[in-house]
Amino acid sequence: MRVLLVEDDRPLSGALALSLKNANFTVDCVYSGADALATLRAGQSDIVILDLGLPDTDGLDVLKSIRKKNATLPVLILTARDKTLDKISGLDAGADDYLPKPFEIEELLARIRVLERRLSTASHSIVSVKNVSLDTAHYTLTIDNQNVHLPRRELMLLKALIENAGRILSKDQLENKLYEWGEEVASNTIEVHVSNLRKKMPPEFIKTIRGVGYCISKSGE
Repeated sequence: MRVLLVEDDRPLSGALALSLKNANFTVDCVYSGADALATLRAGQSDIVILDLGLPDTDGLDVLKSIRKKNATLPVLILTARDKTLDKISGLDAGADDYLPKPFEIEELLARIRVLERRLSTASHSIVSVKNVSLDTAHYTLTIDNQNVHLPRRELMLLKALIENAGRILSKDQLENKLYEWGEEVASNTIEVHVSNLRKKMPPEFIKTIRGVGYCISKSGE
């Protein structure tokens, strides 16, 4: 899941980005409302964490602009404005959730997981295809009811594929889900991850659609 973090306090932004990455999210950081809207026009973000006290504009105006273009993109407001009226204004403007500062990182991650589950093809955190089950809240994998350990990137790759079972994801789409801006990504990185992941999956679980991308068939297909 790709998170756009809009926070002008750079030390806080860096700390939050690290915590989100440790929780297996892909994070893009911007520090102004204008950069947030420019990033969203690229259409790669799945969830937005939005500060209201931005240097160039009020975060509520950013939120209103988002809602004019996208009614369903999950937006979590993270702000020092903690009055009840502030919360009402944020939620009425279209925020999906509102968390005042200071906050506990565990609560923020829990709230993001709730938003993430709303986006998921599954109604709960357990996504299963055939004999493979992935708990997307705790990032645990079982195959034939046996626990299987995967490195972080392989887990993120499997999550992207399994949540989109029946759909083909291109190499570029997978790179966007696994890597932040500016990260050096070798031309064969996704192929290497897929190859390593296949060795731990049932035979033919991940299919290559030559010249297009990769997919996992839906259960029963």
